[in-house]
Amino acid sequence: MDRYGVFGNPIGHSKSPLIHRLFAEQTGEPLSYEALLAPLDDFAGFARRFFAEGKGANVTVPFKEQAFQLADSLTARAQRAGAVNTLKKLDDGSLLGDNTDGAGLVRDLMVNAGFELRGKRILLLGAGGAVRGVLEPMLAQQPAALVIANRTVAKAEQLASEFADLGPVVASGFDWLDAPLDLIINGTSASLAGELPPIAASLIEPGHTLCYDMMYGKQPTAFNCWAAEQGAARALDGLGMLVEQAAEAFLLWRGVRPDSAPVLAEMRRQLA
Repeated sequence: MDRYGVFGNPIGHSKSPLIHRLFAEQTGEPLSYEALLAPLDDFAGFARRFFAEGKGANVTVPFKEQAFQLADSLTARAQRAGAVNTLKKLDDGSLLGDNTDGAGLVRDLMVNAGFELRGKRILLLGAGGAVRGVLEPMLAQQPAALVIANRTVAKAEQLASEFADLGPVVASGFDWLDAPLDLIINGTSASLAGELPPIAASLIEPGHTLCYDMMYGKQPTAFNCWAAEQGAARALDGLGMLVEQAAEAFLLWRGVRPDSAPVLAEMRRQLA
């Protein structure tokens, strides 16, 4: 029985053990998976002790940058993201770092929601780690334009310049925009406090614009409630992204892609 887990602090709320247990049951892969509270003052030591026998781990807040430093080698998307949310022990004992967040978001949008990203005008709200982690996979889909809007515009400008070689990405303040968009993604943590990024309602074209919040909860997030009030075509939460990034990690570890649809349906049922 191969051992896997998720490192975080706090970690008790994590849905990852249930998701990966369902994946293991579905695929017949012999593995165990547990939530592990990593110490804030010795993440590297904790991780190394785990990997003395463990095969792989997911990494969540606040350790993604430390996992990036810990990894002996990195996938191209982890290198770009500057953060690691998935670690895999290779045959030689070294650790490979990957970032599956962006792939999870893209797959949730394109496969689960049936939304084509190519040629679309996309707005990403926020300029923190959540947004950085999804830029490379989003730009790979060749949108017509990708705007990063942030309260501190300099942070958005820094991100835009770092990723400018991958596609048409520009920076903006929250209040600089008023023309409608095809897709608006909330990558800020405002929803955790029940707050909204200060953007104009005119960014939503009623019946057309898709709105997506990377956060999720039992009730629709503040951002998704606002989007629905403005007439957004759809307002989606981040539960699908959570399941899809986990499926991507499972594929990296086991070489098998689980069917995420029934697992997402079960997670949605439990959340309700």
